[in-house]
Amino acid sequence: MEMTDGAGVLTQKNDYSVWAIPPEDVRERLKKLMGGLRSEFGGPEIFQPHITVVGAMSLTEQEALEKFRSACEGLKPYHAKADSVVAGAFPSQCLYLLFQSTPEVMDASAHCCRHFGYKRSNQYMPRLSLLYGTLTKEEKKKAQEKAYLLDESINGMNFQVSRLALWITDREDKGNLETWKLIAECSLSPN
Repeated sequence: MEMTDGAGVLTQKNDYSVWAIPPEDVRERLKKLMGGLRSEFGGPEIFQPHITVVGAMSLTEQEALEKFRSACEGLKPYHAKADSVVAGAFPSQCLYLLFQSTPEVMDASAHCCRHFGYKRSNQYMPRLSLLYGTLTKEEKKKAQEKAYLLDESINGMNFQVSRLALWITDREDKGNLETWKLIAECSLSPN
């Protein structure tokens, strides 16, 4: 959707999402797991292991960047602890790692949602997608089992979230996610 403001300046809107990015060592561990699952069950490569903090919202890039900077300024690093590998109903949630809904995880998402003016239709469910795709129930069960074979201690994974990223995540891109792109990142300050 393209629009112009009062001065005739193009103000294109895109879908933007905010992601919590795990630390490098955890990202490498997750990429290995995700690659192992994808080699057996297919699906597009997920650019970066992430926990969605704010779901897709239609904004101009300037609006998204301003809201992102504002949200990052007031947020301290927080801990995330995995709970279990779950098979979901949607292609983007085909197989995901569910995280515990601790007060600090829930507060971090609520904080960012307030800055973006984002209203959830459901309760926040912190999760990290491991596999995108459309699988049968039997295939999803096999994928869950494979996840535990590839990384036996995945349920015990925990880490500090100290980086957030702003991504264009076009909700209409149901295929290989080529339209998704990183716009900005921030490091959370402990003070």
